[in-house]
Amino acid sequence: MTRLPGYAAPTGQWFHSGNGQRWWFDSGSLALDFAYTGGMGEPGRWEQMRDASDLGDWLAQRYTDVGEAAERDLADALSLRGAIARLAQAASDGAQAQADDIDTVNLFAATPDIPPAIDGGRRQAGRSRVRVGQALSTIARDAVNLLAHTGERRIRECDADDCQLVFYDESRTNNRRWCSMQRCGNRAKVKAFRAKEKA
Repeated sequence: MTRLPGYAAPTGQWFHSGNGQRWWFDSGSLALDFAYTGGMGEPGRWEQMRDASDLGDWLAQRYTDVGEAAERDLADALSLRGAIARLAQAASDGAQAQADDIDTVNLFAATPDIPPAIDGGRRQAGRSRVRVGQALSTIARDAVNLLAHTGERRIRECDADDCQLVFYDESRTNNRRWCSMQRCGNRAKVKAFRAKEKA
């Protein structure tokens, strides 16, 4: 996946499990990170967008100088987020994508996004603040880029039996197995070690 400096935000975010543990999940995609602000496949589990200020806070962690989010922005964000989540889940399952979800992502991707820029100049080109709509467009374009790889089976679920987290495998060898080495990868290693010791 091509990422232009200053254009695409860094990926990954902290999750909290039911037993109070905190772990880092890098989905490999800004669009998937965004989808997981609502739990993706498990609505409400990790809901982070309860009001417009939550949306603004999430975007501010990824982009500098984002304008204030309004309730209308939140409604747009939730619509885009739901479409991305369903499309990613369908891709990981090898299922047919819904045309309405494709249309939603394409609609947001067609609007002006955050333009790439080279740091170090003396003049400000364009607006000084990023509008929320531009940030949503950038997320939608990342989703388009993400979903272009569905034929390569790079969008898939974690290998752990009790985990359904979906990620984009950015590895050159396309062999990522776990949502996180801090969570499922570590548990699998411990399980394999104990089985080996028992044998």
